[in-house]
Amino acid sequence: MANTQEIVSVLTESRVFPPPEDFSRRAHIRSMQDYQRLWDEAAKDPDKYWGDRAREELYWKEPFQTVLDWKPPHARWFVEGKTNLAYNCLDRHLPKLKDKPAILFEGEPGDRRAITYGELSQQVNRLANGLKSLGVKKGDRVGIYLPMVPEAAVAMLACARLGAVHSVVFGGFSAEALQDRMKDAGAKVLLTADGGWRKGAVVPLMKNVEAALPNAPSIEKVIVLTRTGDGKLPEGPKFVAWDALVKGQSDTCEPEWVESEHPLFILYTSGSTGKPKGVLHTTAGYAVNASLTTRWVFDLRDDDVYWCTADVGWVTGHTYVVYGPLMNGVTTIIYEGAPTQPGPDRFWDIIERYKATILYTAPTAIRAFMRLGDGPVKQHDLSSLRLLGSVGEPINPEAWMWYRDVIGGGRCPIVDTWWQTETGGIMVSPLPGATPTKPGSATFPLPGIHAEILDRDGKRVPKGQGGLLFVTKPWPSMLRTVYGDPERYVNTYFSELPGMYFTGDGARTDADGYVWLMGRVDDVVNVAGHRLGTAEVESALVAHPKVSEAAVVGRPDDLKGTALVAFVTLKQGNAPSEALKKELAVHVGKEIGAIARPDEIRFAEGLPKTRSGKIMRRLLRDVAAGKQSSQDTTTLEDLNVLAALRQTDE
Repeated sequence: MANTQEIVSVLTESRVFPPPEDFSRRAHIRSMQDYQRLWDEAAKDPDKYWGDRAREELYWKEPFQTVLDWKPPHARWFVEGKTNLAYNCLDRHLPKLKDKPAILFEGEPGDRRAITYGELSQQVNRLANGLKSLGVKKGDRVGIYLPMVPEAAVAMLACARLGAVHSVVFGGFSAEALQDRMKDAGAKVLLTADGGWRKGAVVPLMKNVEAALPNAPSIEKVIVLTRTGDGKLPEGPKFVAWDALVKGQSDTCEPEWVESEHPLFILYTSGSTGKPKGVLHTTAGYAVNASLTTRWVFDLRDDDVYWCTADVGWVTGHTYVVYGPLMNGVTTIIYEGAPTQPGPDRFWDIIERYKATILYTAPTAIRAFMRLGDGPVKQHDLSSLRLLGSVGEPINPEAWMWYRDVIGGGRCPIVDTWWQTETGGIMVSPLPGATPTKPGSATFPLPGIHAEILDRDGKRVPKGQGGLLFVTKPWPSMLRTVYGDPERYVNTYFSELPGMYFTGDGARTDADGYVWLMGRVDDVVNVAGHRLGTAEVESALVAHPKVSEAAVVGRPDDLKGTALVAFVTLKQGNAPSEALKKELAVHVGKEIGAIARPDEIRFAEGLPKTRSGKIMRRLLRDVAAGKQSSQDTTTLEDLNVLAALRQTDE
């Protein structure tokens, strides 16, 4: 258990912003009294509350009989019910929304497409029939390694239609990262593209796939979308052109009606050990919470043009780019490229052109825009925006205020959301028509979510004091297991306090009960909105022939939130040099992906360790941040090692 004494709060924030009256008048949830009524209803009779929500949010082919079967730490929700998520995103909307845009797509080079609900349904059905023709059936795992193009959503929905389990791999990950995930999932088919556009260059997806295939033996077929025209389709029976596969396929495909607990997707997230964790989510519970939180947190209206800037390779892209918006029948924007390509105003140009009403993005992006100044923003009319959202990490108050004043013109409420890959949907967030907001606070848990800040004995910590954030009762969109490793599921998430989900985050509440997130308490760091396990980066460094040992920690960074600092001990006979630093950074990029490259590499004769040989990363975090350590050093084997590290830092 992490030591709660390490969690010290230094942030004080007294500004409070009530919801604008005109916003509240039209909102789904219009006051804190409405919020409290829902909260009390959910707490008093959770089975009734969640059962009612499930019947409201989803079409059920067969009704469920039991709301929750809870045998800690294993949950089954909406037992004996049958549904299909693609049907809930598409078919049920078609009588009214057939001609309404479902997806507005903008490619980085400037190409644009508007895809209606009717057209999206046809594309999904054709691909589903194409996958069927390749032998994909209910329960098979399908890998998706695509740029941010509409076909990524089509692929996810086609899998859901067939009851196949999708595993999306972020397009920025390397061949090695792809192969590890596909091998672990036992993927039968992989959907990819020749490449994608990012910062004016082509991301070589197909080359990475070809490099990964020899070590991913379960993959029988690779379906290749032509996106960039960069290179021909590889030869061989494994490779199928996307266009050829869907050509001539019927645009009707009967959905596979699956049990509530049928697996929907596996999404790999970094852990504090080297091997990525395959977080498994199931169909109905995930869908109920995705639909409900999208509507309530973003206060969706029928005429909204909604833009979540996340990539589908991350859970935010699953829940709040694809499934949540489409279940609610709104129009969702998908943008392929970098926020500042070709110029610093690309985001604002997109918002003005599509008249976006909701923007949901990461603090990393907000800080990057702050550094560019107000000029690029002022070139565009952002008056269509009515709500702003923040996701990925705690947002610092100054960035929150800039977001509110410069992007939102002082009129848009901000929903600062806390949740995780494992939670499936938003857990702590303002409700924009009800909750007075404080810059930097995620405010309160949503109705039905029991997020509590406890000490190591399971007691609530006093207001103002940092503690460990737990979710003390089950919720529908919770992860069900770590794929192929049920023991790891229990040990990682439910071993700290039996029956309670440990988030791995530190948090506190202030005098008004507002929740303030304080970051990770383990060795997983948030880099530019991406959760990365330092152990994976360490493994990549140690795989280099000149490295004997490495420890990676995060240090605060104004732009990225957290920067990665690697402390590297070289094998004898190898001399430190600037050239070697560059070589190691490139090596990590190849092993894992560019986002995992250390921002700084420091060579060290030795690393601070306990007598049992465990590296004391908390001491390295202090060194990386350039501050004197107040940490307990009584278990440190050799104090001279720490002194030497500090000397090289000066």
